[in-house]
Amino acid sequence: MSTAYRIRKWVSTVEEIHHDGGDPLDPPLIKAAVGVVIANPFAGRQVADLSALTDPSAELGTELGRRAVNLLGGRPVESYGKGGIAGLAGEQEHLVACVTTVFGDAFRDAVGGGEAWISSATKTASAGAALDVPLAHKDALYVRSHYDSIAISSPDVPRPDELLVVVAVATGPRVHHRVGGLAASEIIGGGLR
Repeated sequence: MSTAYRIRKWVSTVEEIHHDGGDPLDPPLIKAAVGVVIANPFAGRQVADLSALTDPSAELGTELGRRAVNLLGGRPVESYGKGGIAGLAGEQEHLVACVTTVFGDAFRDAVGGGEAWISSATKTASAGAALDVPLAHKDALYVRSHYDSIAISSPDVPRPDELLVVVAVATGPRVHHRVGGLAASEIIGGGLR
């Protein structure tokens, strides 16, 4: 990666879910979230132009996506999400500037494509706060079985002058989903069969 961002560290979490009280899954559902902790160049000050965070963000989307895919152990991505936390000296908008379409398109490419918009959650919080990253099917918005989330946190992240930028992926739907809606098998080019 270039030096457009000052990276302090990477964090990740993986869940391998075999059942949620029902019959065991074969294969199990794998969900993963990966985050990068970067310095916030706008911490403590109000600026109108946030392009210094947005313009190079494709690099983050690509690398986060690559790392997330690796955590799935060779299984393809079926759902995804993005988001992050701005430290208390920053603004939520600073984080949002990092995960716009520039970032999202690169992330989508890194995980093998996708036709649906990428669910997102951002906030401002102190170090140690958890982020629940929403997940949705990568090719259609209304596939209810894939509405899910994964939480990520790290005890010292984000510091007040930092941003935690996160992506999340999953290999399939929620465990034991059964509330109906559009099935993944009914998706055609982001639409219905």
